[in-house]
Amino acid sequence: MSLRGRTNQLLYQAELLLEIPVGDDEHATARRMASEEGALALLELALNSALRELTEHAALPRHEWRELLLDDSRRLAELERLRELAGDEASWLALLLQRIDALHGEEGAARRQATSAVIASTQQATLADELRWCSQQFKQLLGQMRETSYEW
Repeated sequence: MSLRGRTNQLLYQAELLLEIPVGDDEHATARRMASEEGALALLELALNSALRELTEHAALPRHEWRELLLDDSRRLAELERLRELAGDEASWLALLLQRIDALHGEEGAARRQATSAVIASTQQATLADELRWCSQQFKQLLGQMRETSYEW
C-alpha cells in the first residue's frame, strides 16, 4: 500500500468508528467512549502517516508527530505550515493534539455524559463531534498539501 493509501485508510477507519451506533443499553457509554478513543488513536496514526507522506522527499529517519511538530530544527515547508496550525489554539490541529495528549494520559480523552441533574453552563461539543471536525479539516488540508507537494 502506498503512503497516501495508508493515510486515507486510517482517516476512513477513524470516521467509521465515529459512526458506529452505541445503542442505549448499560454498555452504551463504554461503547461510545471506546469508539471515540479508537477514532482518536487512528487519527494520531493518520497524522504520523501524513507526516511520512508529506516529508518523504526529505528522507527523515522518523515521522512521529511529537518530533516533527514540536522540534522546529527541521525546516520543511510542510512542517512549518503544520507547526503554525498547531500553535493556533482555534485550529483543528491544536485541538487534535490536545485530545491526543489526553488519550495518552491517565484519564483518557473520552468523557462521560453529564447527568441530567447537572446544569451545563455552556453547550460543549462531544468528543465525536470534535473528531469529525478535525478529520474533515485534516482531509481538506491534506488535499491541499498533496497538491502542492505534487507540483514540486
